[in-house]
Amino acid sequence: MCRNIRTLRPPAQPEWATEEEIQEAALQYVRKVSGFRAPAAHNREVFERAVAEVARATAELMAGLEVKGPAARGETS
Repeated sequence: MCRNIRTLRPPAQPEWATEEEIQEAALQYVRKVSGFRAPAAHNREVFERAVAEVARATAELMAGLEVKGPAARGETS
């Protein structure tokens, strides 16, 4: 499931996930689980609220992760 959602942690460090990347991942997740690429007008509010909640939870997760080992994206520790 959710093959289109980009991984936001290793090899990337959690602090490297941008707000935009987190938002895009949240949108892909909600699209996948709802089965809608774009919601109908009567579902738009709940769809957008779900995206915001998933993005918030994702940002919280990324902020709390502790990644050990060599840094990624060309940097070493």
